[in-house]
Amino acid sequence: MALVNPVIFVPGITATYLKDEYKLPPDFVWTVMTKEYEKVALHPDDLRYEVQEPARLRPDQLYEIAYRELVEELRYNLRKREDLKVPVYPFGYDWRMKLEDVESSLSDFIEEVIDRTKLLKHYHKEGYGNNPKVNLVGHSMGGLIIAGYLQSRGGGLVDKVATLATPYQGSFEAVIKVTTGTADLGVSPPSSREREAARITPSLYYLVPSFRNGVETPPGLPDSLFDPAVWQPSIVNSIKEWIKLKGLPSDKPLQQRAEEIFALMLGWGRAHRRKLDTFKLPDAGMTPDRWLAVVGVNTVTRVRLRVEKSGSSPEFKLSSSDRADHWNKLNTLDPLCRLTGDGTVPFEGAVPKFLAPENLVCVTPGDYGYWEIGDKVVNSVGGFHGILPNMNMLHRLLVRFFTGASDTRENTWGRRAPGVKKEDWAPPLPLADKTDR
Repeated sequence: MALVNPVIFVPGITATYLKDEYKLPPDFVWTVMTKEYEKVALHPDDLRYEVQEPARLRPDQLYEIAYRELVEELRYNLRKREDLKVPVYPFGYDWRMKLEDVESSLSDFIEEVIDRTKLLKHYHKEGYGNNPKVNLVGHSMGGLIIAGYLQSRGGGLVDKVATLATPYQGSFEAVIKVTTGTADLGVSPPSSREREAARITPSLYYLVPSFRNGVETPPGLPDSLFDPAVWQPSIVNSIKEWIKLKGLPSDKPLQQRAEEIFALMLGWGRAHRRKLDTFKLPDAGMTPDRWLAVVGVNTVTRVRLRVEKSGSSPEFKLSSSDRADHWNKLNTLDPLCRLTGDGTVPFEGAVPKFLAPENLVCVTPGDYGYWEIGDKVVNSVGGFHGILPNMNMLHRLLVRFFTGASDTRENTWGRRAPGVKKEDWAPPLPLADKTDR
């Protein structure tokens, strides 16, 4: 019998524990319950390392509240018998860093998982080592890491990919996090104490939105949030103060150093976005039927951002009128239905350029089963985006996708993306269409 390839799950931003291995025993500084912002903040003179030295922060386990159920369900339901286990590996990573560095770590981890799977007797018997591959699942920023890995290294070791609520074109919550320190980003309640740490966290700038008509700027200002000139001066001023308090002596003026650091991080984000915008599935040896892209909709989400001038400086206008959910208000073929999202990632931000809208599978909070009361409560507190991986229907959908099984019980489904006609919908596996129900 054919065995399912091992699965690697890549979580979203902030959803991996961080521990300081300089101490014996290690000291956890970032967990579900612990948020030591001062210890996770990065050094302005070298954004690879912490500002509080000596230290050595390393990733640990994934957030169990968001991902334990998904991982356990895959481990249980992908196997055909108790003695034929399918490995499902969580991939914890340092979510503060440049995504290119994380992609390199993922590449090493894929090779390790393959080598470990070769040692399993039932995989050896089935000849797994003759053409070893893995399946990848990514939630939120985890999907960006997977796509970046495939664009840079190809898909020779990857069979199928599933991405859940991934901001391929960004999220305004990243902008709000950098600007104010609070946002619906991650799976824990936000805190204003994150502001200083957020502003020198490289990964956040990879989530800057870039989709069309998302940003409204006045004449004389660029229309791209990857351009430092669009941002409020308070960002650079905060970085400048951070350098003054935490940085090493330098002959460069503080203002210049702060502007260079800010431009550097935005430049990293822009380069990665351009890389993914040019990514083509055939370049990685893949086809649309091997990529399941799940998009959350039917939740009030910030869908646009207005930038105005305050004197000679830009200023973000964070208006409640720029939050919307038109999913159920109009016919889904109406363009206004695109003004929706999962509470964190707007629909426009979740659409990858390497897939057609016809290939996408949308889900709503209503797709939770009536028995998932606990998840509904967590959703009301932590947001649909953060808790979406806990949806039982999605677990069944992933199992079907990776095994190729039919839906004999009719317990998996999806919804078409806004603007897609029923006859044109082409998800990567046969699904019941609940769009108009």
